[in-house]
Amino acid sequence: MSAPSAPQARRAPRPKLDAVTAAAVDLAREAVLASSGPHAVGEHLGVIAEGDRVVTHLFACTHPGYRGWRWNVTLARASRAKAPTVDEVALLPGEGSLLAPAWVPWSERVSPDDLTPGLLMPTPADDERLEPGFTGGDQAADRDPAEASQLRAVVAELGLGRERLLSPYGRERAAERWLAGDGGPDNQMTKQAPGPCVSCGYFVRLQGSLGTVFGVCANESSPSDATVVAVDHGCGAHSDVPDEAHAADRSAPVWDTISVSEGSLFD
Repeated sequence: MSAPSAPQARRAPRPKLDAVTAAAVDLAREAVLASSGPHAVGEHLGVIAEGDRVVTHLFACTHPGYRGWRWNVTLARASRAKAPTVDEVALLPGEGSLLAPAWVPWSERVSPDDLTPGLLMPTPADDERLEPGFTGGDQAADRDPAEASQLRAVVAELGLGRERLLSPYGRERAAERWLAGDGGPDNQMTKQAPGPCVSCGYFVRLQGSLGTVFGVCANESSPSDATVVAVDHGCGAHSDVPDEAHAADRSAPVWDTISVSEGSLFD
């Protein structure tokens, strides 16, 4: 005896196309023309049954800026009514129609290049890159926990110090961004450098946990001067490059025009 099969979900019956509302093409076209004007409505593309005595007429949109879009006119007829009425008129995209790009919030559209003199870029109140200043930030782990706890309590009570500090998540985001940038280790400049930045005398290490990986270049001859560089970054302006390396090799002349006389001045 075979096991009983699982009951299949019953599909809802498709609505029956109402003949009266389906035939009211002229009424639907008049509704579109009243909203769009005569230059944006094309041929009738068909009709769709939406429900009992509710249909949607489709018209092509001839406007050059809305290729592939369609006018949707929904008509409805009350029970026992002889004439339908206009329920809704809408312009909707069809298959292959030109659509506007997805909307992106302002906070995600702005880039560092957009920040010009006089422009203010507000920081969200729930920015995950920041944490309250009384936590001590990156310096909290450098002190005894009990002492740090008392210090943070005093700072919070007196309202001293910075209101917010860089959070561990903010430091992680910055480290990923800096390592992937021009000051990171994965670039042609580093591959051809005589040594890493960590062994360069112009390398000024950052404080806190970021200082284990990053510093600032202080060599005015380097393309990375005044920028954050990784400890394993490098360039040709390393402090250990000897002066002899900058001197050009003097090759022998092609034609020697200097000769020494074999005779003496007193002969």
